[in-house]
Amino acid sequence: MHNMANEISYRKKTGGIECVRYKNLTKAYPPHTHAEHLTLGIVEDGSVCIVMDGAPKIYRKGDEFRIPPNVLHEIKPVDENGYSMLVTCARTKAGEEELGGLKDSILDQPENLYLIEEMSRNANLSPFHLIRKFKKMYGLTPHQFQIQRKVRKAQKLLEEDKSVCEAAYDAGFCDQSHLDRCFQKIVGLTPKEYQNAARPDKDS
Repeated sequence: MHNMANEISYRKKTGGIECVRYKNLTKAYPPHTHAEHLTLGIVEDGSVCIVMDGAPKIYRKGDEFRIPPNVLHEIKPVDENGYSMLVTCARTKAGEEELGGLKDSILDQPENLYLIEEMSRNANLSPFHLIRKFKKMYGLTPHQFQIQRKVRKAQKLLEEDKSVCEAAYDAGFCDQSHLDRCFQKIVGLTPKEYQNAARPDKDS
């Protein structure tokens, strides 16, 4: 059986571009968004089902796909043979900000504690309408969006060779096991596996 760390590899490029290669994966990724990032991909082998805004579409070898920023999507294998694909994420210009600057605050400081009552006051909305409007605009509730951003911050910290414990604390998780659960759900690897996969090849 292949080691999962060998099936996902990351490469950072200049200009905030990230390339990710998925090799023979059978993992499903639950609904998530890429905040302010345009995602472009090509299927290198096998088949994969990508669901965007609730509409599933199957992509096969040689097919290209495009996922706009802030669009809720999920990735699922079509069969037990898995899929291989190359994905590039590039940062785009921020869209028009509403909701009292909540999205930007979470983007910049996901580790902070954001109370829904305080957030709704800042946006001059009721807590119910704040959550509803945020989800309509960005595909996730404020809490789901914050968890996703915490994981992204932990990824950056791990790339800087911070320990898993340090990454969990600095990204705002209550403990390492909470980071492990959220990280595996969103990234598909444990924090340690991701850190090993994200390291540059020694002989390159």
